[in-house]
Amino acid sequence: MKTSEKIPVLLRLFLSTLYLSTFTFGGGYVIVTLLKNTFVDKYHWIDEEEMLDLVAIAQSSPGAIAVNGAIVVGFKLAGFPGVLASVSGAIIPPMVILSLVSLCYTAFCTNPLIASMLNGMKAGVGAVIASVVWDMGGNVLQTKDLTGILIMFLSFFLSWFGGVNVIYIILCTAAFGMLRAVCHKFRQKNPPPRSR
Repeated sequence: MKTSEKIPVLLRLFLSTLYLSTFTFGGGYVIVTLLKNTFVDKYHWIDEEEMLDLVAIAQSSPGAIAVNGAIVVGFKLAGFPGVLASVSGAIIPPMVILSLVSLCYTAFCTNPLIASMLNGMKAGVGAVIASVVWDMGGNVLQTKDLTGILIMFLSFFLSWFGGVNVIYIILCTAAFGMLRAVCHKFRQKNPPPRSR
């Protein structure tokens, strides 16, 4: 992509991540729906399957999902300049808001109106997270990949009922995914001999 073609993409990427980061409350899982609405549905920069991969990479990497997701999308669209544009847009709003809140933290956390507002937002955040689970789980089911579906349900049961730490589940599923990809490539390069 030429520099003249990159500038509008970089600007749109910066403004998109700036908007998402400014108006997303409730943590990383909430932003997944907004990332999908913006990057998949609105701009068609990535498809549904790439979105699932993006979320898996962002979740399994250290750091915030919003920033990790911005890095992956930015790099895919415009290389390193895309990473700078998308990460800048993602980190400016929280830095500004947290800096302002820290100046009047005591008054902020003891204000009953603010406390009520935050309690109301928790319910909304729960609904958005449920929506993300519904959308992404539906996408996994649509693939009709029995191994992927089994991993999804097994991960849920291990986390919810077994109390297994999510980090261990992510590490195990990542290792299994890599092993599966290596085996698949090996089978493609060395197909079994045909019986005559």
